[in-house]
Amino acid sequence: MTATLDQRYATNPDMVPLMDTAELRDRYLVDDLFAPGEIRATYTHHDRIILAGIVPAAGELTLPTYDELRTENFLDNREAGIINIGGHGTITADGQVYDMPAGAVLYIGRGTTTVTFTGAEAAFYLFSATAHTSHPTVRVLADEGNVLELGDITTSNRRTIRQMIVGGQVDSCQVVMGVTTLHEGSMWNTMPAHTHDRRTECYLYYGLNEDARVIHLMGEPEETRHLVMKNREAVISPSWSVHSGVGTAAYTFVWAMAGENQDYTDMDVLPAAELQ
Repeated sequence: MTATLDQRYATNPDMVPLMDTAELRDRYLVDDLFAPGEIRATYTHHDRIILAGIVPAAGELTLPTYDELRTENFLDNREAGIINIGGHGTITADGQVYDMPAGAVLYIGRGTTTVTFTGAEAAFYLFSATAHTSHPTVRVLADEGNVLELGDITTSNRRTIRQMIVGGQVDSCQVVMGVTTLHEGSMWNTMPAHTHDRRTECYLYYGLNEDARVIHLMGEPEETRHLVMKNREAVISPSWSVHSGVGTAAYTFVWAMAGENQDYTDMDVLPAAELQ
């Protein structure tokens, strides 16, 4: 298997007003992540995060390293959170096999040398950040996360948040990960919008039918832009950017963060009336 890594260099907010739609998509949208029999990865220099889509299909895939990392193994200086957004699969980390039904998350700590994936219907999404020490590998099933119920149907943002990799539940150096599911009739996620100048956050939208789309908001609060996104596409949201969105139907998204701290509530809330 050829190991290729798409690199995205860091940007600053002054660049956004000068970009057209194609440039915004080239910088921040991560599409074509999931292809049968392949591992496709993108490296963003915002907090040195790597996103990858892993679809074993009929075979077995092994997590490669990349020349750009200058390490023998992918996780020599990194940790990862991996969620299965497809059918049943397995992940084997240094010989230990983890059963991965739909919605399960596996945290893998720094120093793990060999990671393999199987599952004819599985689709794994990997979020990785640098790590200064090693923590144990931990699996969290879909119904084991810390559950928050937020929003209201009257404002079209009733949602269930499952915190999967968070402090007090799974130890990590940087990675914080969870899943938000919009209730039927609700389309707004993360509203009111917010920023957190201490962390980069990435969203992976899924559970959308072929014709449905999410309008993802980005940019500075006083200079917003948007990306039109389809099923199984991810977006890189730098620390200075708002992240919020609205869909044409209910959907689910994986949110994952890395940066200065792991405090889930460390955010600067932006009422809708302040957005421009």
